[in-house]
Amino acid sequence: MARIVVLDSISQDGLDLLEAAPGIEYEVKTGLKGEELRDTLMEFDGAICRSGVKLTAEILEGNNRLKAIARAGVGTDNIDKNMATRQGMIVMNTPSGNTLSTAEHALALMYGLSRYVAPANQALAEGRWDKKQFTGAQLAGKTLGIIGLGRIGRAIAVRARAMEMKLVGYDPFLSDAMAEELGIQMFSSYREMLPFCDYLTVHTPLTDETRGMISFEEIKMLPKGARLINCARGGIYDEAALIEGLDSGHLAGVALDVYPSEPCTENPLFGRKNVLCTPHLGASTTEAQKNVALEAVELLIDYFTTGTIKSAVNMAPLDGKTLAEMRSSLALAWRLGLMASQIEKGRVTKCTLSYRGEISTKITSLVTGAFAAGLLSKSTGGESNIINAKMLLKERGIEVVENKTSECATFSSLLTAEVTSDTGVTTLSGTLFGNSMPRLVQVNDCRLEAYLDGNLCLFFHNNVPGVIGSVGTIFGRNNVNIEQFAVSRPSQNMEQTLGVLGLDSIPSVAALNEIQQLPGVSRVVCATLPAVNEFPAWL
Repeated sequence: MARIVVLDSISQDGLDLLEAAPGIEYEVKTGLKGEELRDTLMEFDGAICRSGVKLTAEILEGNNRLKAIARAGVGTDNIDKNMATRQGMIVMNTPSGNTLSTAEHALALMYGLSRYVAPANQALAEGRWDKKQFTGAQLAGKTLGIIGLGRIGRAIAVRARAMEMKLVGYDPFLSDAMAEELGIQMFSSYREMLPFCDYLTVHTPLTDETRGMISFEEIKMLPKGARLINCARGGIYDEAALIEGLDSGHLAGVALDVYPSEPCTENPLFGRKNVLCTPHLGASTTEAQKNVALEAVELLIDYFTTGTIKSAVNMAPLDGKTLAEMRSSLALAWRLGLMASQIEKGRVTKCTLSYRGEISTKITSLVTGAFAAGLLSKSTGGESNIINAKMLLKERGIEVVENKTSECATFSSLLTAEVTSDTGVTTLSGTLFGNSMPRLVQVNDCRLEAYLDGNLCLFFHNNVPGVIGSVGTIFGRNNVNIEQFAVSRPSQNMEQTLGVLGLDSIPSVAALNEIQQLPGVSRVVCATLPAVNEFPAWL
């Protein structure tokens, strides 16, 4: 039974859904920090959070139980995604639940800023009728610049166009057709767009690239009298530059809903007539809170009951149907990785995965992750999985390369893993017989058909009479039973062939040394693989 902890307050609708979910236990533990938070997470399989709790690298490091984190909201900068990925945790967000609420709030700030709604209200509350002090600007006819045209940016564009605003935008991943449909004039860089913006709103995540993207230089590119809005993430606007722009009169106003550090109760921008600030209210509507809570809960329920991965920010999405279709391919890759880890004794520097035929049409990044998990399984104590394995390889300086071709050769699907080390190159090829039977079909230049389960002994030998019989005699004398046997077909270009034996037990070092000493045998190596139909925990 999966255990889920709710770390921030969420809508009761979400808690009711958790309560009704079969096979799920949950607890609400809010306001946790430090060691208490770290220790609590060690007791759960999944976690739901909003922006209040901070899941830092120190909090997540060493947690081998937590498998999935769902953020009830869009931004995940309060979660250390690198550490989560390294620990094999899936991080998911709810990108659609608060789209309209955030878009509406950005527009509300634009209106409020332009018409001095907050200071005018305050003047009346203080008994002053200062009508002449609050001459504003209308939005119709003005040009709105939008940086980031994801769900929220596009929702704003649709509504701003209805308000008769002109639209300019920047987003490297918005198609020309979509831009034309939205009525947005697109620019190849956001700096090129700035001189045309009477209003500017940003809707991007906070990353190293977007932090401080609107600073002193960029503000000078804006037309005099421009107004800036931020309902995305604090830190995208350089606040020192905003203050200078306001003091110089270059900016007519700034509206902020987010801040570099939250909660924020002191800020030099607070209290200015031409500044409108709210305490991160973008998603603070009844509808949004209900939607993101339900979406976050559904993400974890789907993951723990069917293996479905949706809205993940640190790996490819995977629905239950696709998982079922890919399960055998992932198991094949994992077994090849396990085998490679045991027969390649050198220091690995590079892994090349080649996909041929039908398997090339699948989500090969996941298959590569499964191979990497198998390859690292022995060295990480089994803690590597499909989520973190490629990152762990990268951290070790191991290059991972993928090649794909839809053309078929001998098999309708073929996965070839080439592992390069400081001692040479080991090549393993595998395929599926039927829909679910993994088979080893090539080792280096030797082609054969062997099972990929149980205790395997591989021995390279000259293609001369007596070698196979001698190997069998040695195992018999050491009480090791041979359950399966495969031998590669000799060819004109091969000086040696390969024998692969399936054994009922692990042979002793003495038995292997005896085989190694046989005339014509160049190398003997063993690998222990899982039993038939045995899968890793993450699969």
